[in-house]
Order: sequence, then C-alpha cells, then structure tokens
Amino acid sequence: MTRTDWTRDEVAALFDLPFTELVFRAGQIHREHHAANEVQLSTLLSIKTGGCPEDCGYCSQSASAETGLKATKLMDVRAVLQAAARAKDNGSTRFCMGAAWRNPKGKDIPALAEMVRGVRQMGMETCMTLGMLTPGQAAALGEAGLDYYNHNIDTSPENYANVISTRSFGERIETLENVREAGINVCCGGIVGMGETRGDRVGFIHALACLPVHPESVPINALVPVKGTVLGDMLADTPLAKIDDIEFVRTVAVARITMPRSMVRLSAGRESMSDATQALCFLAGANSIFTGDKLLTAGNAGEDKDAALFAKLGLAPMAAEQRVVEAAE
Repeated sequence: MTRTDWTRDEVAALFDLPFTELVFRAGQIHREHHAANEVQLSTLLSIKTGGCPEDCGYCSQSASAETGLKATKLMDVRAVLQAAARAKDNGSTRFCMGAAWRNPKGKDIPALAEMVRGVRQMGMETCMTLGMLTPGQAAALGEAGLDYYNHNIDTSPENYANVISTRSFGERIETLENVREAGINVCCGGIVGMGETRGDRVGFIHALACLPVHPESVPINALVPVKGTVLGDMLADTPLAKIDDIEFVRTVAVARITMPRSMVRLSAGRESMSDATQALCFLAGANSIFTGDKLLTAGNAGEDKDAALFAKLGLAPMAAEQRVVEAAE
C-alpha cells in the first residue's frame, strides 16, 4: 500500500542518509514499480506566453518581471496541433500545453478543449498548465479528455510566501482538488535552488507525499535564474543560484522513495546538468524528461543531445501504451 502519512522527520532522515545508500534505496524502489531503463519523453509548448498577473519570483512570464518578454495571445488551435504532431514525430508520448494566466477565462475553455481532443486523436497523452481552475473549468477539460493537469506547489508551505504573494499555498491545493474531482491525473512538483534551506526541500517533498493521492507526475525543476525576475536578480551572482548537483539528486531520490508509483520528471535546469548528474538522477528514480530545445521560455537540452545521452546510458523512450496501462491499474 502506498503511504501518504509520511512525517517530516522521516523525510528529513531520508535526506540525511549517506548518498550512496539513498540512491541505492531509491533505485530499488524504482525497479519495483517501473522499468529500470525506460524514460518517458514529453514536450512542453507555451500556448500563451507572458503578461501573467502573478508575481512568482522565478518566472519570466510575470507582468511584474522586467525581462523584455513580449506577451502573446492564445495560440490558434491548428498551430498547437501542428506542434503536437512534430513532437510525436520526435518520439514524445505526452504533449504539455502551458498558458501564462492566473486562471483561464470562460471564453478560452472551448479552444482549450479542442486542443485536448486533437492531441488525444494523435494517440498522445495530454497535459495542461493554465493556472488556477474552478470546478466547472476542470470538469470541462476532463470531459474533453485531458489526461493530466500541472499545478506545482513550487516549494514548502513555509517558504511559499517568500516566492509568491499573489496567491496562497492553499489556493494551489484547492485547484489540485478541483482537478482530482474532475477525474484528471495530477502533475505537481516544484523548484529547488531558489535560496531555500534543506528544511524547505524536506517540507516540499513532505507536502507532495502527504497529498491524499500522490501526483501521477512529479516534476523537479532546478531554478534557472533569469535576469529581470526577483529571484534571478537576487541569485544570479551568488553561489545559491545553482543547487549543488548532489543535493539535487538527493531531492529526486527522496521523491522516488516517498512517491514510488509517480513519474519523477527532470524539468527546468536540465540543460546545464552534466551527463553524469543526469545519469545519477535516472539511477535515483527519475524516469521522465522534457525534450526539445525550449520549455515554456527557458532553454532545454534538445532532442539530439538527449538521443546521444540515451545511447550512452542505454536508456530507451517509454511507449505511450505502457503509461496508459499503468494509469488504468
């Protein structure tokens, strides 16, 4: 039975294990629930960029950030589906669509639902991240067939107000509840390397692992400091700007141990990681990555580099059919 009653002391004790013991234990648990050498390939597309009224300190898409990013309108459905087709041709089995909103407006839902239906017709899993959702909006996307909804908690409950002031940690949880009620799988993780303490990383993993149902996908991002954002300007020239590689792997390993059935995804920050660091992450239980040269606005490793890494490590892309079966079990 999967535990959802972890204590903070238990999570902290995992972080404190000798590194090789922690990675070994995480690897064992990973192999009990997942194929050892298969990695899910996902593609992320920004379908509406910039101009977000939220003040997330890490985000270049915030209207309060001075990054020079130009705000755009919601993409045309046809253009989104063309991008999804290219992603499928490049081996992706999940297509994720992100919009820089606090929350979508009612008039946007029909187009979003059409995007979901179109991507699903290609045989790909669908994921969206659109900000906060009302119960009705979540239900409409669920009826369209949305497989996953991403809504990260970002950091520990205690550190949350140091990163964002325009919405509360509780509002994040409320959207996750609306998504669950609509029958949509949850994609929820956060960002490390924002100047937080080890205790905050413990609190971050603890909050995820103690949700009533573990997120089916857990993206672990390493902060990419962007000049013009609050955290980018604060951390760009300090040692805190990049989390220690070993500490990042520890975070991945503890996520795998506490959420054994979840997909643990290496997300933002991977483009600056060495092959050795990524290999340690896969050894510690990471089994999902974003492919392509770009995430929402940040750079990414790119398909050619990923293909070379997979060949070097003997990893294989995960088949879409396998994830469908696992989700149904």
